[in-house]
Amino acid sequence: MISINSMPDHLHMLFGMRPEQSLSNLMQIVKGDSSEWINDERLSSSLFRWQEGYGAFSYQKSSLSKIATYIENQQLHHKKTTFLGEYRQFFKKI
Repeated sequence: MISINSMPDHLHMLFGMRPEQSLSNLMQIVKGDSSEWINDERLSSSLFRWQEGYGAFSYQKSSLSKIATYIENQQLHHKKTTFLGEYRQFFKKI
C-alpha cells in the first residue's frame, strides 16, 4: 500500500502489484475482509456492504508521488468537485 484515503462515498488506494497478480482477486479480499472488520467492530449502524464493482487505473512510476499527493488531498479536492463530476470529466478526456 502506497497511499490510501477515504471519503464518505468512495475510497482511493494506490498500491503496486506484480503483473501475474489478479486485481479482481485482490479487490475481493480487500472488500471482503474490510466489510467483515467494519461489521465485527460495529463501525456502522447497519450492515456494511461495499457497492458492486470498482474502478482501477494504471500509472507510470514517474507519476507516483503526484498520484499519492492527489489521494492524500481528497478532502480538499472534493470541496471543488464531486466524485461523480470528477469521474465524468475523466472519461470525457479519454
